[in-house]
Amino acid sequence: MASVTQRDSAVILVKAAPRVGETHGELVCCAGINLSGSWIRLYPVAFRTLEDAQKFGRWDTIEYGWSLPKGDQRSESRRLEHKSLVITGSLSEKARPQFLARHVVSSLAAELEQGRSLALVRPRSAEFLIERKDRDTFESEKARFLMWHEQEANSLFGFLGKSLVPYEPAPFYFKYRYETDDGVREGTCQDWEIEATFLKWQRRYGEKETLQKMSDRFGAEYPKKGFVLAMGTHKAYPQWLSASTMGSKTKSNNRFFDV
Repeated sequence: MASVTQRDSAVILVKAAPRVGETHGELVCCAGINLSGSWIRLYPVAFRTLEDAQKFGRWDTIEYGWSLPKGDQRSESRRLEHKSLVITGSLSEKARPQFLARHVVSSLAAELEQGRSLALVRPRSAEFLIERKDRDTFESEKARFLMWHEQEANSLFGFLGKSLVPYEPAPFYFKYRYETDDGVREGTCQDWEIEATFLKWQRRYGEKETLQKMSDRFGAEYPKKGFVLAMGTHKAYPQWLSASTMGSKTKSNNRFFDV
């Protein structure tokens, strides 16, 4: 029986960096909080082939059609109807800190016990870590993007009429080690903003200076001003992953990562 399409609105908080999946090709996982105050996860999102007017950023409010996905038992997960997506507004800078504060939790273990797979935490004693990917891992990642790009370029409806260059992944893992009520945690941050910031600054400043600037922003500036981590669990196993970082006083909506 086909899943029934429903409609909802949500404030977007999470845009993970693009990845290439076996079934859907290049995709992005996005998440936010709907007007009822509940988390929602939109996946897969073919973000780079959306119309320009549909390319939402963090803090944007979107309206969209969705249906329940197959093979994903997480209660927040929604399968996006891409053509239905409309940006209807943006959460004001003034409203953002209070909006985030309403949804911050102190224990990810407690959230998991209650059947939740998305959460916001305010990390304590946060350390920003940068780890270079081994050569084989990085080359394999680049090859997957190139292979998908070539397949799409040679298909009848490739890129849905858009002109795209192959996506360039970062050669580093960006991680946080931090404390919550559950103890010390460490994990890779999959935030698209962090990856896009590295790639843009690398072209402008070179790798060495860029890594220092990344540490200054995400390792010093963010913890000093106060920030939260958006966390999500993997579909196949209940392990928490860091999906996004948010400085609660940030002014940018990062729609096109003008960093």
